[in-house]
Amino acid sequence: MTTNHQPPATNRYRALTGDQKRAFIATFLGWMFDGFDFTVLTFILIDIQRTFAVDAVLAGALGTVTLVMRLIGGVVSGAMADKWGRKLPLMLSIVWLSIFAFLSGFSTSYTMLFALRALFGIGMGGVWAAGMPLTLEHWPADLRGAASGLLQGGFAWGFILAAFAFRYIYPIFSGAGDLGWRVMFSVGIAPALLVPWIAARVRESPVWLERQRLVAASGRVERPPIVRLFQRDLIGTTLQCAALMTAFMFSYYSITFWYATLLRSRGIEPLAYLVTLNLGQALGNPAWGWISDRRLGRRGAVTLAAVLGVAAVPLFTLATGHTVMWLGAVVMGVCGIGIWGMAPTYLTERFPTIVRGVGPGLAYHTGAAIGSVTPTFIGMLQQRGMPLGTAMASVIAAAGLTVATVIWFGPETRGTRFDPEH
Repeated sequence: MTTNHQPPATNRYRALTGDQKRAFIATFLGWMFDGFDFTVLTFILIDIQRTFAVDAVLAGALGTVTLVMRLIGGVVSGAMADKWGRKLPLMLSIVWLSIFAFLSGFSTSYTMLFALRALFGIGMGGVWAAGMPLTLEHWPADLRGAASGLLQGGFAWGFILAAFAFRYIYPIFSGAGDLGWRVMFSVGIAPALLVPWIAARVRESPVWLERQRLVAASGRVERPPIVRLFQRDLIGTTLQCAALMTAFMFSYYSITFWYATLLRSRGIEPLAYLVTLNLGQALGNPAWGWISDRRLGRRGAVTLAAVLGVAAVPLFTLATGHTVMWLGAVVMGVCGIGIWGMAPTYLTERFPTIVRGVGPGLAYHTGAAIGSVTPTFIGMLQQRGMPLGTAMASVIAAAGLTVATVIWFGPETRGTRFDPEH
């Protein structure tokens, strides 16, 4: 429930317990390393093409297969989170992605690397599906939007970390044949160091624990969570959330995937612009999450951020002046990608406790799987003669307006109380 008499935000943050803070840290770091391990691929595609003599289509398929396999990881981890608790699948997913990120650096063929990146995708999907409800079920409702934004911003910090690793670690090994790209992959073992700490210090979701107590006391037998998603009372929620996340993903990949190529085609070194874009996201995610905790609510904040992102399209992809392009990167990062700050809390608030792992996991990663065609679609527009900047602008605008529309097909969720009974 919402209240009209809230203490100042600083006091509410100070009142967070150790359990709440540790749950946040676990998910934030897990998602940040997810971002690092996935986006590091975008910096070393040329090296992979050279090592295995594959074309750009096959190189790009390494990213696509990861995104598609996230759906499997999201559903499996989410179902486990609803049945056995949020902590276990979060830890297993982190170990899983760390192992396959590490092994990717030892690939002896393109086929082997493709298989390892597919398996990596399962763990990547699992971290989000288990970690988000773990944290958001710990945090108070009036801070849930801000927490959501901070968590989602972890992916942007992972991207920035990958950019700096490429700038400072990669050159140390790049002179030794193909060792450079292999090291970049293999440092992905680092997230596994989080697992012992999570096991020892992070408490299970109190909402999930209370539900288990109530179910045990009643003696009732419940259907598997994945089945509940498609029953009459939830199927509309499942479909609307999946459609919304698909629009989100089309927006994200149309903004990010071809951006470095656009810059390089104009003779611009991309690192500064990529860091600017992702810093904008890292700041925009919590800012919009905080805004969504207030009068605008989730739907109003999503709509405003999406519209501002669309308005920034001419600056972001069509302008050629450096100052204007930089401004476009700032606004697009803060608004166009910053909109993601509201995704975790909106999804977790739409689904009841019994499916709060598998429901958001399915919706989020269905969107990722379908949205994985976005880079290919933009490539097709280029093949038909459309300049890259124009192709990106068209898809970004269409996706942003779709987000601003589909969000209104569902109810407002700000202030939703997590009821262990349901």
